[in-house]
Amino acid sequence: MSAEPAATRRRFVLSLPLLAVLPWSLCSAAATPATPAQMLGPFYPLQPDTAAGNDLTTVDGRGQALGTPLTIVGRVQDTAGRAQAGVLVEIWQTNGHGRYHHPHDDSPVPLDPNFRGYGRATTGSGGDYRFRTVMPVAYPGRTPHVHFRLSRGGRELLVTQMYLPGEAGRQNQRDGLFMSVDAAVRARLVGVAQADAPGTLRFDIVIAP
Repeated sequence: MSAEPAATRRRFVLSLPLLAVLPWSLCSAAATPATPAQMLGPFYPLQPDTAAGNDLTTVDGRGQALGTPLTIVGRVQDTAGRAQAGVLVEIWQTNGHGRYHHPHDDSPVPLDPNFRGYGRATTGSGGDYRFRTVMPVAYPGRTPHVHFRLSRGGRELLVTQMYLPGEAGRQNQRDGLFMSVDAAVRARLVGVAQADAPGTLRFDIVIAP
């Protein structure tokens, strides 16, 4: 029997584009893991203010909230890396004293009449969002954090929390909810300080399709 057919097949395989003979796992981009979910918590607004914008630091322009100014920016994408437009991003958190603007928070620390405590923004075509707020403050049992809820068309996509990095987040290791997340993905819940924009944390969010 002639060896020509085998040689021909060998030449054909070698002439194929590289992508045609590589394993699929090497050809396709690895999926990005979804951001870990976290509990909603007891202080989500009883009646979310649909008129609230992305600035939590003032209420009707009457004055500025107390606390360290903080800007949160980020991008919402799916696990395939596709930007998610039209996603409603809601956040809520403590004021500069460590109290929620919520009737069920009976903390003895004061409310701040200039801190809205809740904000909402809708992602643009690139999946981007931005909030202006103040640095959240720890309270008994919890490290500083910002709550996030994402939805689209009335369908909830994700509820999670963003934690602070570096010195500001030194209490994270004593927070039971933060530590309950697998160590391999825990860092995905921590905002990233932006060296070129002091006072800004980046929190990119990945949702399941």
